[in-house]
Amino acid sequence: MDSVVVQKDQLTVTDAAAVKASALLKSNGKEHAAIRVFVKSGGCSGYSYGMAIDERTIDGDLEFVDRGVKLVVDPRSWPLLQGAEIDYIENMMGGGFSVNNPNATSSCGCGHSFRTDGRQAPDGEGSVGCGS
Repeated sequence: MDSVVVQKDQLTVTDAAAVKASALLKSNGKEHAAIRVFVKSGGCSGYSYGMAIDERTIDGDLEFVDRGVKLVVDPRSWPLLQGAEIDYIENMMGGGFSVNNPNATSSCGCGHSFRTDGRQAPDGEGSVGCGS
């Protein structure tokens, strides 16, 4: 079994996520855009992940390029995403991006919501359910 090296100062993507992200960017005619990864208050565990195609950067954004995919993270989300890896998983229910986050101490069954010890959600503690 291969060991996984967590790069605490990076945000990375798996090969599957890179292929899917590149295809999404190309199909939207935005090959030079970035995938913005962010954390927001909400979800059944306190935080939820978000991703969007973004052609702009905002002052203070952190930028990463992994496997040819440009990733952008705002400075408020970065402490909660530091060292995370974006993956793309396909199963019988369809496919979707997921976040392998070393900062999460627990996560919801939906896989889109997580909690960390000792950190407050960026906009206060969320109470929104899964899928919101």
